[in-house]
Amino acid sequence: MDVRYINPFIESTQRVFKTMLDLDVSFNKPRVVKEIGRHDVSGIIGMSGDVVGSVVLSFSTSTSRQIIGRFVGADIAPDHEDFADAVGELVNMISGAAKSQFEGQNVSISCPSVVVGESHTVAMPSDSVCITIPCEVFCGSFNIDVAIRSEAAKAARVDNSNSVPVQSARKSA
Repeated sequence: MDVRYINPFIESTQRVFKTMLDLDVSFNKPRVVKEIGRHDVSGIIGMSGDVVGSVVLSFSTSTSRQIIGRFVGADIAPDHEDFADAVGELVNMISGAAKSQFEGQNVSISCPSVVVGESHTVAMPSDSVCITIPCEVFCGSFNIDVAIRSEAAKAARVDNSNSVPVQSARKSA
């Protein structure tokens, strides 16, 4: 995956958490993962257009309660309807800000989905590489998992794999 698809998520997470939550985020080294880890709360956004895939913002219950509490200004339980809405809004703001940095590309994001359930996993598209970005704030850790690909790059791979080799004609002497 191209770094130009990862850096926007790091930058937008930093900006959203600082602006909306007054939290400074530190980032550990992004890495390729075969499988996303188990989480308790996940906000999921789909991307389509020139860039296709999924973005997942995942937390433990404890960390998510503290972050969402700061976001909405009150301690709300994960089973409260506003809790899932707040998680969805966070992943929406991060993904929206990141997609705006994909210059010259037509990219849309879906409405967020939120999964709240102890130790769940989120399946990522099998035709994309998944990069996890481990994040830390004073109240705990969370991950941003990005599994997106450029449709133009995929089309180029398909075109090359379907092409027939052309032999150059040599003029005989």
